[in-house]
Amino acid sequence: MTSWAFADAFVAEDDALRWARDRAREAGLRSVSPGTGAALRVLAATVDAKAVAEIGTGTGVSGIHLLHGMRADGVLTTVDPEPDHQQFARQAFRAAGFASNRARFIPGHALDVLPRLADAGYDLVFCDGDRLESLDYLAESLRLLRPGGLVAFEGVFASGRTVDSNPQPTEVIRLRELLRTVRESPELVPSLLPVGDGLLCAVKR
Repeated sequence: MTSWAFADAFVAEDDALRWARDRAREAGLRSVSPGTGAALRVLAATVDAKAVAEIGTGTGVSGIHLLHGMRADGVLTTVDPEPDHQQFARQAFRAAGFASNRARFIPGHALDVLPRLADAGYDLVFCDGDRLESLDYLAESLRLLRPGGLVAFEGVFASGRTVDSNPQPTEVIRLRELLRTVRESPELVPSLLPVGDGLLCAVKR
């Protein structure tokens, strides 16, 4: 086993997470790696998160990790265009032991929903949606976050394509633009974590 594989599997996952992963595989959805999930727990705990916004519910894998890291009275607001996926996430959250009032599910396109959420009302925003919209998610996240809040983007390595010098599809070009924008922004304190498929994190000043 490599050091990377050991680190990625360091935090054990329970039955609820395994069930959610199985549903994601059946639906052909990507889900965060165990190592990325563990990092999300730590990030949520570090900012003492009471209010978290998630772009891309999926079947609930990342949501379970975020809820584990949040305060006991924290609420996860999770947005996804597919209500069927959110139903799986509801079941997964319940199986993980979270009360129904710990999560607010909003079906819809993220860029239609996010403008309706409160300015500076969130401690953490986790983005795992359409990569083509990454820069728009960043702009919305900066509005949603309180000072000292944190934004995280999953999958920024794009299976190694982000650093591949060969011609790449538009979504990879958008990820490169996102990385450059976050790194150069005076509003943000950034870090790129080598967990899963790359987790870009930044604290809002």
